Amino acid sequence: MLKSVDKTIHMADLPMQLPNEPTDAAGARARFFNSGNAFNIKLPPVPSRVFVDEPTMALAENTATGFVACDQAGAMACAFPATTPLMLARYATIEAGGTLVSDFAATGSVWYVIKGGGTTECNGELLRWGAGDVFVLPGGIAAVHHAAERAVLWLVSNEPQLAVDSVAPASPVTGPIEPVHYPAVEIERQIAIMSATRADETISGLALIFSSDRMAENRNIMPTLTLSLNTLPTGEHQRAHRHNSAAITLVLHGDDCFSMVDGRRCDWQPWATLVTPPGAPHSHHNNGNSRALFLIVQDGGLHYHARTMGFSFLE
Repeated sequence: MLKSVDKTIHMADLPMQLPNEPTDAAGARARFFNSGNAFNIKLPPVPSRVFVDEPTMALAENTATGFVACDQAGAMACAFPATTPLMLARYATIEAGGTLVSDFAATGSVWYVIKGGGTTECNGELLRWGAGDVFVLPGGIAAVHHAAERAVLWLVSNEPQLAVDSVAPASPVTGPIEPVHYPAVEIERQIAIMSATRADETISGLALIFSSDRMAENRNIMPTLTLSLNTLPTGEHQRAHRHNSAAITLVLHGDDCFSMVDGRRCDWQPWATLVTPPGAPHSHHNNGNSRALFLIVQDGGLHYHARTMGFSFLE
């Protein structure tokens, strides 16, 4: 039976409604909103930030084996650790002769070796890695990392994405991710191939895009994540642009370099992690005397699939 409603109440001020006399438990779980109060949730924006304390901690000689997260969940009112709403970046330190185990509730994780060398056992395979290498690992299975010498790595996973729906990752046997290794020497070779080609104004910078045999059709490193190694010659800048995907950037090399993010200057520091919020206008600038290199993980695969990438140049 419809109860009388005070017509002086604005629709947006109407509280959440409960079912009237539900006949079972499933019906009792129903809740109702309206076009006035369902779309006025005010979530905190994704902060633009440069993480510098975290790499300093990870690279310190007295730091024990473990992870250092780039976590800004509090600023985003997020119930789980997150760097952006759908991604989490970390630094990993492994002491010489030490072992670190990773077991993330994620589709997969992307790793970059900042320093040191060692091995990773995952899904029955053994990867031997060194400084400058990139590798990707499946989620839902433990990986054992052993360092022959003190090692520091940087990694990004999509744990927050799975946490939103409280879902478990797929099996590495049937899922989209299996271990993939990109040695530093092969990365440099691929950059040389790319650099020898001609680009025009339709191309956004000089970037090497990472993929795998399973993901080649999508040209992504994971179903929802993209990974690119961007290069920027001395005295040049990557022109201002925007996209709906959030970006997490690791500074690999660059003296006197900076980014402009939503009108704010973000100076680069060695191995710093830069967060570019979704939709924020941004550009990258190299005023130094050597080529700049920066590794970027985006939740671009998700936006490509949803047809919501929204990329546009702003200059």
